[in-house]
Amino acid sequence: MSTFLFDKIVFGPVHSRRLGVSLGINLLPVDGKLCSFDCIYCECGLNSERRTKSKLPTREEVRKELEDTLVSMKASETAPDVITFAGNGEPTLHPDFGGIIEDTVSLRDRLFPKAKIAVLSNSTMLHKEEVFNALHKVDDAILKLDSVLDTRIQQLNAPNLPSFTFAKLVEQLCRFEGKLIIQTMFIKGEYNGASVDNTTKEEITGWIDALKQIKPGQVMIYTIDRETPVKNLLKVSESELERIADIARKEGFDVTVSA
Repeated sequence: MSTFLFDKIVFGPVHSRRLGVSLGINLLPVDGKLCSFDCIYCECGLNSERRTKSKLPTREEVRKELEDTLVSMKASETAPDVITFAGNGEPTLHPDFGGIIEDTVSLRDRLFPKAKIAVLSNSTMLHKEEVFNALHKVDDAILKLDSVLDTRIQQLNAPNLPSFTFAKLVEQLCRFEGKLIIQTMFIKGEYNGASVDNTTKEEITGWIDALKQIKPGQVMIYTIDRETPVKNLLKVSESELERIADIARKEGFDVTVSA
């Protein structure tokens, strides 16, 4: 399966490995990618291969499409487990992210009050108070932490801002006071002649220490499930993911595994 883009503002519902029946919201262009990371494993492809000149959907366009979809699902008695912000890049880059979250909470409360609202974020915009405050209004702020080593973050995630570091990331994640979910992609392989492996003893020990600082309500660990834009990347086996999960569980963390 090749890398792909979401071609709608609202897509699905689809069955998510981690979230159940998920109705997706894409706040980014439908014909390209906009992201503050350039992850070598991204299912949407590399930023340089997915450039777009399209505008972002407006807050009103998002609200209308979401309302129309939820009303249709209500009529067909199809209930989502979760309304998930994901899509073609980083959702918190949208300048009206806070207002869109407010609209989504209002529509959810009116039409499917039992559904959760989740945001999948790479954690790069947490320093913006509007983003930080908006993420406190959703049920599940699912925030990325792929490595505790700055060299590995640069290799795996390639942040647009060179100033993005593990130390600054942990500082922002700790501000949530446990009201967040940490998601970590574990991966192996080779890239540009260098080894790719964030499952080493050094990394797992540092990752556990970071979790102790952040104190997340839940931890999600997973591995690649689709074709990646960079070749020679490998899945981590389910047994190894479970081994890593058990280390965290012994420290008292609630960990789910998607292999």
